[in-house]
Amino acid sequence: MREILLLSGPNLDLLGVRSPDVYGTATLSAHVEAVIARAATADLRVRHLQSNFEGDLIEAVHGARASAVAIIINAGALTHSSWALADALAIFSGPKIEVHLSNPAAREPFRHLSTLAGVVDGSLAGLGGLGYVLAVDAVVHLLEDRETPSRLPGATA
Repeated sequence: MREILLLSGPNLDLLGVRSPDVYGTATLSAHVEAVIARAATADLRVRHLQSNFEGDLIEAVHGARASAVAIIINAGALTHSSWALADALAIFSGPKIEVHLSNPAAREPFRHLSTLAGVVDGSLAGLGGLGYVLAVDAVVHLLEDRETPSRLPGATA
């Protein structure tokens, strides 16, 4: 079975407690369960890693080159500062989707920069937990597009 690596960055282990007015009341576990359920409908399994340490996330991306077909990442605040994580993601050849529960562009100015935006296939922001489910859908479509080269991206049969 093909695998999606789901990465959760610093402080996401505190979802449901940390700033519920910004990030909602759902826990990280609830978001992960939603990703697993949606991925199962496409015969994909999910491996999740949450870490408050940048190096752990980078190592997971390196390892994903041998084990995963796609990466979904909510890097938390590392989105705005980690060029090293961006470099690691750039080397991964499968689909990469960036997710944010809130809309960074509507928040503090330092959150407007995404160091990851230039190396991911797409970003979902401001949709709360729905963003995670839509990220799985995006991965499925991108994988189908890559497996059927004659198909135009975004075209339907």
